[in-house]
Amino acid sequence: MVTDRNDALKLDAQDSLAALRDAFVLRDGLNYLDGNSLGPMQQCVTERVQRCLEKEWGQDLIASWNSAGWYRLPQTVGAKIAALIGAGKDDVAVTDSTSVNLFKVLAAALSMRPDRGVIVSERSNFPTDLYIAEGLAEFAGRGHELRLIDSTDELNGAIDEDVAAVMLTQVNYRTGELHDMADVTSKVHDAGAVMIWDLAHSAGALPVDLAAANADFAIGCGYKYLNGGPGAPAFVYVAPRLQDKVAQPLSGWFGHTSPFAMEPSFKAAPTIHRFLTGTPPILSMVALDAALDIWSGVSMEAVREKSVRLCELFIALVEERCAGYSLSLASPRDAAKRGSQICFAHENAFPIMQALIARGVIGDFRAPDILRFGFAPLYVRFVDVYDAVDHLLDVLKTEEWRQDRFMVKGAVT
Repeated sequence: MVTDRNDALKLDAQDSLAALRDAFVLRDGLNYLDGNSLGPMQQCVTERVQRCLEKEWGQDLIASWNSAGWYRLPQTVGAKIAALIGAGKDDVAVTDSTSVNLFKVLAAALSMRPDRGVIVSERSNFPTDLYIAEGLAEFAGRGHELRLIDSTDELNGAIDEDVAAVMLTQVNYRTGELHDMADVTSKVHDAGAVMIWDLAHSAGALPVDLAAANADFAIGCGYKYLNGGPGAPAFVYVAPRLQDKVAQPLSGWFGHTSPFAMEPSFKAAPTIHRFLTGTPPILSMVALDAALDIWSGVSMEAVREKSVRLCELFIALVEERCAGYSLSLASPRDAAKRGSQICFAHENAFPIMQALIARGVIGDFRAPDILRFGFAPLYVRFVDVYDAVDHLLDVLKTEEWRQDRFMVKGAVT
């Protein structure tokens, strides 16, 4: 039970993951609860990127494709992510963006079910996922329909003999709701459809087991809980049983079975390599590669345990100390049904969040009324949770959020 700040400090003193915080660049006074949007930089990334700039690119130039292992990075970095998402080391590749990878796997899934014309997803799925599905359906010109449901409770009724693919984000970006991957995948397969998972808000935040769930495809980004940097390359997973059987439409030269044979026609690699496209962005790849080293030896079960405790504490303190200020929990109350973020709804969520950010408590706003806080266990402390609620209470009590400066929206909210 946390009754004061000292109680939170005691929990930090007992935390087995506490020492990992020192690996991150976090300025004094910053209470960073937005790692579910952009993870902070690690100390080692500066050194690794600098070496790439000065030695590998600056001196060795094109020789570094071999000598520095640039050519193998999509696979070597993919193997590090594979260990975090329950996949084989040869079943994940790092390439392109999340949106581009979704385009690839969704196109592959639709080609697997040519006699079916429906894609099922959640209305509250991250917009880019829905936009990619809309664009692909329109571009394909085959009359595909995007069928949206409001919750997975509606999934059974939404899947029929016309459904080719179901695409869901395992942890909902707005609420933090966590889907049961194995159960949902089983239902989708029973209906004869293909299952695609977006792991943007779960990779690095909680244990994931794609192989055990029998997932077909998965994609995800490298810049949230994996801390790979803004716009870091994304990853793609393809079940081993499908890798030599499915085709993806962006057949670039890195997906060729022998890229440097320079053949005039495309022959897809028989492995996960066929989901690569063009030349990888090396500077951002090495940053992600370095950032992932911290996970070596880290137990995802320990990460999940701390995540749940941080989130439970935040909910308890907000509801106890900020009662009467019209905040309502927008995330599932059951810890087993949510990821590593907590969301509260408030009609003035945007200016409230801006006032918190001005105080150094960094969360984010999601339209129309969501205050969103991410709890990345590698660097977020229990005292951070306590202090964040302290600031939230003061912002609400003093109505500091009413200041004109907090009403102004930038291009990114």
